[in-house]
Parts: sequence; C-alpha cells; structure tokens
Amino acid sequence: MNVVLADNGACYYNIQGRAEGTSYNIIYQYEGNRDFRMDIENLLADFEKSLSVYDETSIISRVNRNEDIEVDDYFSHVFNKAKEISIQAEGTFDISAEPLFRAWGFSSEKKNIPDEEQIEKLKANIGMDKVWIDNKRVVKSAPNVLLNVNAIAKGYSADIVASYLEKQHCFDYLVEIGGEIRVKGCNTQGEAWKIGIDRPSENNPVPGQDLQVILQITDRGIATSGNYRQFYIENGKKVTHTINPATGYPAIHNLLSTTVIADDAITADAFATAFMVGGMDKALEWIEKSPELDALFICDEEGDYKVYYTSGIESNIVLE
Repeated sequence: MNVVLADNGACYYNIQGRAEGTSYNIIYQYEGNRDFRMDIENLLADFEKSLSVYDETSIISRVNRNEDIEVDDYFSHVFNKAKEISIQAEGTFDISAEPLFRAWGFSSEKKNIPDEEQIEKLKANIGMDKVWIDNKRVVKSAPNVLLNVNAIAKGYSADIVASYLEKQHCFDYLVEIGGEIRVKGCNTQGEAWKIGIDRPSENNPVPGQDLQVILQITDRGIATSGNYRQFYIENGKKVTHTINPATGYPAIHNLLSTTVIADDAITADAFATAFMVGGMDKALEWIEKSPELDALFICDEEGDYKVYYTSGIESNIVLE
C-alpha cells in the first residue's frame, strides 16, 4: 500500500492487485491509518465465485453445466441488469452470446472463422428470451444456452468496491478494475479525477501509454470498449472481438473506441460494448432515450482519428 499526501494534507492510500483475470488500481482518502486491501480482495474473491467463467466452481460455470444451483445476489443483479440493457440496446448486448465468442476464438484458444451454417446453428441458442431466473435458479429454454458476463462484471465489481469504501466513510476515491472505473469526490490536488482515454491504435498495446483524450470527471462510472487490441488475422482478414449477437458476425464500421459515462460502472460497462456493436449512430439514438448516459467516440476517418462526444461531457474534456 502506498500513501500519498494530498495538497490539503489529507492521506490518500493506493492499493493494487489482481482480480477477475486482470489488474486493479484503487485510490482512496481515509482519515485513519487503515489498509482495506484484505477486505477488498475478499470481496472480489467472493464476486469471482459467483460470476467468473474462469473458475470451474463458480455459480456461472455451474449454471453453464446445467447443474441445479441457487444463484446469489451478485448473479441476480448482473443478470437482471444485462437483460434490461439488452432490451434498451436492441439485443446488441447479450450475455448469452458466449457460443459465438467461442466459435470465433475469443473465449477459447482455438481461433477459426465459422461458416454460415455453424453460425445459424449457434444463434438458435442465443438470446435473452431463452434464459431467465425463477425462484433463484436459472432456467434455460435449451441446455446449450451459455452465459458469459465479462462485458458487464468488471464494471459491477468496481461499483461493489466503491460501495464498500463509502461504507467505510471514504468519499474521495478512484476504483479501476480492468479499465472499468468508478470515481467520487476529489483527487490529491483537490480536483475532479483525470481519466485517460487511449489512442485506439494497434501499435498502442499498453493502456495509458499513448492517450487520445483526457476527461476530468467525478461521481460517475466510466467504461471504455474498443476493437483495436482484441483481434486476430485469419486468411488475410482482420477478425475483431466485437461480435454482433443478432448476425453472429463481427460488427463492421469505423468506430474504434467508445467511452461511456453513466451513474454507475455496471451501466457504463455494458453500454460501452453495446455501442461498439451498434455503431455511433445507433448509440446516439439510445443515448437520446437515456439522459443519464454520455459518451465519447473515436472513429477512423480515412486513416485519421476523429473524436466525437455528447454535449453533456464537453466541459469534462481537458485534452483532445
């Protein structure tokens, strides 16, 4: 744990570690001398036992194996939120699309391009109307329905840690888990938190190394999704991980990166994925119906990066 003295003399604590197959970075201001690392790690470990597809003993893994198991509050909250956002985003966000990600090689080591027949067969078991919760148990319309909540879970875990910190009377904090962020209050300079948005270049593999935009923002959840790091080349074609559940194929448009700002990180996380699938025009249409959302888009326009953003965050942009 590192301790930083703020400009006003307050102590800010910084803890870092790993969870959910990724890294986390948490900064919080606390008047006492207390390290919350162990409590936070236990919290995140419990969360993984519910929703990590990489843990064979987790609730979601057991649900995917069609075992009879009661789901917990973490699972129920994420599932219900995913269903809600799937409806709002016209099915572009779908936690039951896991078979497609496996087929395209993004949830498995085998990478291949499935043919049309394979895709149509997989799509028969995909859709949030094919799975629901009844009496704390997941019910599926078919046993081959599989769930993966990686596109929403990290955001929710950031919210959970933020809630824990507030219960400890920490009201100035930054919680970042795998790039999904929840911020409140002020940083060590007494200002709103500064969040860097990476330049969406294939030659920019290290997060934070080359920034396109910096946002100065607080009391919000922030999530970024892009297709410039997770891709592979197959038979001379670039295959990105932004799969459209409706078509079964990777989304094709000039949108390279989307950053969503919402009241909480779980909402920002899910919509960032939906916006990448739907494209900027659809995203703006959905934002029009959800005034609590703002977004920043980075597009490829004939080889140049063009930044667009909603009016609600214009004053938050400090570097472009």
